[in-house]
Amino acid sequence: QMQLVESGGGLVPPGGALRLSCAASGFSLDHYAIGWYRQAPEKERKGVICISSGSSGDGVSSYLDSAKGRFTISKDNAKNTVYLQMASLKPEDTAVYYCAAQRYNCRGGGAVDKWGRGTLVTVSS
Repeated sequence: QMQLVESGGGLVPPGGALRLSCAASGFSLDHYAIGWYRQAPEKERKGVICISSGSSGDGVSSYLDSAKGRFTISKDNAKNTVYLQMASLKPEDTAVYYCAAQRYNCRGGGAVDKWGRGTLVTVSS
């Protein structure tokens, strides 16, 4: 059974940093891309960044212009975990952050095989 569990969210001041984790179970990161998405209050969910499956070369796709240069994605295959490292956080980064699995390649708004339940990030002083 595929499962994704996010962790690492919390309250952080503007300019701070946070690392989110997405622990995958029931499937291999060699065959699935993992994307990070976020949904701010009363707004639509948006793609942030994605890393393709190992068999597709672990390529990174950035979806959110405002996150480029501040957010990076990485994976630990031994732990079957993908990380979202966020720096220089701004109040507008406040959102529930979700990870999602797509077969092999990052496909932005394409069909998702599995969503996590999300973790809340609040950027505030």
